Amino acid sequence: MGSHKDLTDSGSTNSTDPLATPTTQPGRDGLAAILARPAHAVVALDFDGTLAPIVPDPEQARAHPDALPALAALAPKVAAVAVITGRPAEVAVRYGGFAGVAGLEHLVVLGHYGAERWDAVSGEVTAPDPHPGVAAVRAELPGLLEGQGTWTEDKGHAIAVHTRRAADPQGTFDALRGPLTDLAGRNGLIVEPGRMVLELRPPGMDKGVALSEYVRELGAECVLYAGDDLGDLPAYAAVDRLRSDGTPGLLVCSGSEEVTELSKRADAVVDGPAGVVRLLRAIADQVG
Repeated sequence: MGSHKDLTDSGSTNSTDPLATPTTQPGRDGLAAILARPAHAVVALDFDGTLAPIVPDPEQARAHPDALPALAALAPKVAAVAVITGRPAEVAVRYGGFAGVAGLEHLVVLGHYGAERWDAVSGEVTAPDPHPGVAAVRAELPGLLEGQGTWTEDKGHAIAVHTRRAADPQGTFDALRGPLTDLAGRNGLIVEPGRMVLELRPPGMDKGVALSEYVRELGAECVLYAGDDLGDLPAYAAVDRLRSDGTPGLLVCSGSEEVTELSKRADAVVDGPAGVVRLLRAIADQVG
């Protein structure tokens, strides 16, 4: 299959290098396993901030322009590519442009942290009924948020309160975190904090659960996960558990100055969605 030097010996995250050398031995082992056994690898990716740049209006988020070509080049060479997102699966598919793309016939989108699933092979979404607490929160939120300058995103199975448009985004985020946590708790939900967003959603499902179940479903022998936000930490923990059980894995952070928790845990940090795309393309080229 040839040398893997281009990926494993590079030491920079600039535009000429697809990936900095993983800073941990487990990360180096994970990358080596993916390059050596791509047909047994799962490549799992967050959407917002990882495949799509963060924008002030979440409804305007779209995949990086080079994301689809990179995914289409890589997907036929690995066991599976999965997008794991807090968004509804149908929304992620639409904003990502994933439907009907040659090379992505077996792409899977796990929406609502894995509660929903879209399969490219069928073009259909499967999902459970919404948690009753979501409707109760939906009714109470307008009074709680009045005058805060926030924007509410109703995801059907969850509700996200964005503070990026407020006069003081971080101050508003901090001020609302307690009241929204109380509101969620009263209605059997939890609050998932993110980059200037507080999402109220049902407990029991997160990106770690979704990733673990999907890897187990496929019987994958190695895994890559790339994310950028606090909601990706459970997926990081899932990869750590898989590694401790003997399944090599690589943790990639789509770099952000807003969230540092992931960069501290990652094996490699790349320069946002553009860096993620370069990484995907570099892996596809190496295993081709």
